[in-house]
Amino acid sequence: MKIVAIRSFIKHMALKKPYTIAYNTYADVSIVFTEIKLDNGIIGIGSASPAEDVVGESPVQTLANLESDFVQQFVGRDIRAFQKIITEVQKQFKHLPGTQAALDIALHDAFGKWAGISVAEFYGIQSGPLKTSLTIGIKNTVETLADAAEYFDQGFDVFKIKTGLELEEDIERVLLLHEKYGNKIKIRVDANQGYTLSKLIKFINATEKIGLELIEQPLPVGKETDLLLLDQHKRNKLAADESLHNAKAAIELACVSHPFGIYNIKLMKCGGILGAREIANIAKPAGISLFWGCNDESIISITAALHVAYSCPHTHYLDLDGSFDLAEDLVKGGFEIKNGLLMINQQPGFGFDWI
Repeated sequence: MKIVAIRSFIKHMALKKPYTIAYNTYADVSIVFTEIKLDNGIIGIGSASPAEDVVGESPVQTLANLESDFVQQFVGRDIRAFQKIITEVQKQFKHLPGTQAALDIALHDAFGKWAGISVAEFYGIQSGPLKTSLTIGIKNTVETLADAAEYFDQGFDVFKIKTGLELEEDIERVLLLHEKYGNKIKIRVDANQGYTLSKLIKFINATEKIGLELIEQPLPVGKETDLLLLDQHKRNKLAADESLHNAKAAIELACVSHPFGIYNIKLMKCGGILGAREIANIAKPAGISLFWGCNDESIISITAALHVAYSCPHTHYLDLDGSFDLAEDLVKGGFEIKNGLLMINQQPGFGFDWI
């Protein structure tokens, strides 16, 4: 079954409302879409939403790469060799995970649709369904509680609170949230590299009694070894995000006294499903749990992350709410939400189509 056409385009998409993290505020996002057509009419769809400040690749660069002669020479190739094609893409665009991810996802989708099997079933479903967290950006306490109430009324009870600007306010927001809801909710925290070790210790001590699920990337990249001054019990609740781009970083962090007990895997950091599975395979023997995250993304890449997450037995956490933030999307299907649980529809490929 041959590839007969590859086309890509970029779309600038508004968010429903702006949100703030430790180092930026976002009001919109640029997403690159890719379509791979087979000679029987099957369409495989991929997308990319790389965070330039994290991976050094912009959506404009992604689009240029996808329109290059190198990518166009895949026309005529057999979709059954999709994994080999992805490997070639990884070598050509070595440090460009957005480019890799768009093609990786589209090729997986086209192959799954051709084979009549979902991508999750192709790799083997070993976990899930799980609840996703809903992210609340850096806001004052009143706004934080208002967002939490809105999400709670919608059936979500796992919240990820962005922190990292003002330590005392961070502590206050988290404690007030727990005071209001108690054990009815679970709370995660993402500092986005916003703490020093001393601030992190103060935050951990101040919130120890409320049972935070995890703390994501508390220290800046390059300061990971500082975390080894914490005891193993505390490090088990720390999740690597910006420190973890690819399999090489996963190996370096998976030392005997590893600084993180959790890996946050994002397809936009590691280049798609094959890159994600490389990281997951390193984490498993190291006893590191998997936490699947995202940027502001289309249903396309969120669904792809969900499929690979459920193919890994050590997946414990989901933070796949990126498509909820978009004011619009270009596809329908992919997954359903039931009481906060993300459910794949198990249709061939990823189970979505253009609207």
